[in-house]
Amino acid sequence: MRDPSLRRSLSLFRAFLREQHDPEHCYGLLARDAADQIERYEPLAGRVVADVGGGRGHFTEEFRRRGAYGYLFEPDLRELAARGRPPSCAVLADGYLLPLADGAADVCFSSNVLEHVADPQTFLSELVRITRPGGLIYLSFTNWLSPWGGHEMAPWHYLGARRARELYRRRTGRPAKHTLGVNLFALHVGRTLRQIRARDDVWIVTARSRYAPFLAETIPRLPGVREVATWNLLLILRRLP
Repeated sequence: MRDPSLRRSLSLFRAFLREQHDPEHCYGLLARDAADQIERYEPLAGRVVADVGGGRGHFTEEFRRRGAYGYLFEPDLRELAARGRPPSCAVLADGYLLPLADGAADVCFSSNVLEHVADPQTFLSELVRITRPGGLIYLSFTNWLSPWGGHEMAPWHYLGARRARELYRRRTGRPAKHTLGVNLFALHVGRTLRQIRARDDVWIVTARSRYAPFLAETIPRLPGVREVATWNLLLILRRLP
């Protein structure tokens, strides 16, 4: 699908709405879309790809289908086993301390993980460490003030995290999966971009709204507006020599 385009955005949104009932379709489509985005900048065939926090392995499997040497690093054993079997080439590992040598990966991939780590800059430093000089880093996250920033508690997170959790419990009869400050953290587009631009080990190839149907690279440049309209920030980075 052409990216950006209204057809692509609608297809991804419809798949997302079916995530709970048909995760294979949802994450399979996301994986194909992410692989297409990577191949704009780096061919996958023959490349070593580290998928950090890739959960059940849909992304790693897609990379391997395209000829990459894909490896999954995931800290949650339940996620690894959620499809009945651990994915091939999967390692139980913490994203803060990956069992890889410096510069081992041609491409480092992390989709929707950054908002779940307490120290995103240290996490990013580890992604940079394992990426070879000149290699590609794909990093995306859902920013807190986006309509889906509260994850399952959205859009009630706009009323505050504590109130959102209570409303979720009343509505569903069970506690929310995420707790702000424990396994979900309030990341913001502007602050994250400033922090990455201040680093001397990467440069930003593109910063874009991952799912926007138009103006994908323009939205993250608009102060204030970007915090709501970006939805999900995608950063394509190159490691500097």
